[in-house]
Amino acid sequence: MARKDDKYVQAIDGKKIPILTLDQKWHRLFTQTGVSAEIKRKEEKVNELLKKQGGLQTRQKDIKRLKNKLMQEVLSSMEGEEKPKGRSREENGKLIEECNEKLEEGGAALLEVEKKLEKENRELMVLSMEVCYDLMQENGEQIEQIDEWINQMRIELKKNVVRKQQKELYNQELYTYMHDIFGPDVIEMFDLKYNPKNVLNKDKDTAQAADSQNTEKDKGTPT
Repeated sequence: MARKDDKYVQAIDGKKIPILTLDQKWHRLFTQTGVSAEIKRKEEKVNELLKKQGGLQTRQKDIKRLKNKLMQEVLSSMEGEEKPKGRSREENGKLIEECNEKLEEGGAALLEVEKKLEKENRELMVLSMEVCYDLMQENGEQIEQIDEWINQMRIELKKNVVRKQQKELYNQELYTYMHDIFGPDVIEMFDLKYNPKNVLNKDKDTAQAADSQNTEKDKGTPT
């Protein structure tokens, strides 16, 4: 597979690569971005070879099972036991030879499929590495941009905190000065919402209490 980025091929050279389409971690890599058409085709090829490999392996196991059974029958007949119904020792021997031929053919076919599977799986790995690298590069650039924005916001936040504190102190100084000079009655005219010591409310309560006491005294004075 001639590609411009042979560095990926070199990176996995000599390493055992698991079958990617059987790996859930590999599938999760593309849950957010989806797979490209090229990766999808390669994935289908790998799965096709996996299916073929499985069929050949099952066939080999069946032939081996039959061969073992035939050999057991031959051994039993050689020990004087009654031969299997409908089959002579020579017939079993011929069937065993056929099994050996099929096992040899099947082994060669299986080896060829496994080589193709390894090749396709490695190419799929290279494609996946390309996608992952590109995504990491893109995410890295966005991370730097976000980090720069966060740092700038931190600077602005610190500046605004200082501004806020300065204005609060200044308001407190203004309020204290105006209250001391003009008293609570005049301060109420400004409808000030900023009252850190709650002086206005305290003065109102004091004035109301004084008025109440004066009223009680007036009621008790004889005319």
